[in-house]
Amino acid sequence: MKSKVGAVLLTAILISSAQAQFGGASPVELSEARVTMMSPTMQVAGTVVSRSDAFLSAEVEGRLIEVADVGSRVEAGATVARIEDTTLRLRAQELAAEMTRAEARLRFLEAELLRFERLAETNLAALSQIEQTRSERDVATGDLAVVRSRLNQIEDQIERTRITAPFPGVIAERVSQAGERVATGTRVVRLVNPDSLEVVARAPLNYFRFVKAGDELGVSVAGDELLAPVRTVVSVGDEARHVFELRLDMEEPLPVGQTVRVTIPTANVREVLAVPRDALVLRGDGITVFIVDEENKARRIRVTTGIGTGDWIEVAGPIQEGDRVVIPGNARLRPGQEVSVRG
Repeated sequence: MKSKVGAVLLTAILISSAQAQFGGASPVELSEARVTMMSPTMQVAGTVVSRSDAFLSAEVEGRLIEVADVGSRVEAGATVARIEDTTLRLRAQELAAEMTRAEARLRFLEAELLRFERLAETNLAALSQIEQTRSERDVATGDLAVVRSRLNQIEDQIERTRITAPFPGVIAERVSQAGERVATGTRVVRLVNPDSLEVVARAPLNYFRFVKAGDELGVSVAGDELLAPVRTVVSVGDEARHVFELRLDMEEPLPVGQTVRVTIPTANVREVLAVPRDALVLRGDGITVFIVDEENKARRIRVTTGIGTGDWIEVAGPIQEGDRVVIPGNARLRPGQEVSVRG
């Protein structure tokens, strides 16, 4: 039974092959020539970067007692490193005691001033005593404000012994290790947000006027083609390189640092007649395209190509908008051969 089925299949394949070779209907896929807007393009190098990428530094001096591991994902406000705060807390206790003493002296002087003012009403207190007490009260008020300010500064420094994440992200690098003594401004960790990505590319200044914010440009990543909108164009070049910078929003989860190719226009957009690139048949005598007429017969025409975008390319020749062109299946076609449309 299996041998009979195999024989039938082999016969069908041979018949199909013979039909394709000697004038039978050849199965093909079709597309249509269409009028579209295109412009010549070029590719420039780009790099995937994070819009939130920062080195977090120590804001107070001290010994690191905790640092988050590389690869740890943290939320905004989470602690990524801690600095020893024993000395600062002892200083805060000292200032708190000084503030208590200053408050007690201020209360005493306020009560003393009130007593002298009442005695002065009956001429039992000299005016000089009142003025001296009022002056001492004012000095005590200032002393209390100074001590309170110093205490607030120490408490702020204690709070800054915790290095916190300003945005959610991943610890990409640990610059300082636990146990090391750091000074103010010393880098501790690098925090990167892998969910907020963009592509940074630089192109020659000659093409600046053809790129604007909001345009969608093609981005080639390891053979894959993506579309990304232009977020901003920086209209500033330099004398050495003569390039401008453009930044594109990237929603694909790509690694930071990935190299890409960005396709930018190099001239104004114009209206062209285009066909899929698969419709072109490249031979020694030139470039041709097979068109299928109303009788489902193939007709070969010679064309010249122009600019291209993605899978489509401009063509010029005896071809019109709406003509049915053969895509896969055109390699073995002959002029006048009958075709059958697949799908």
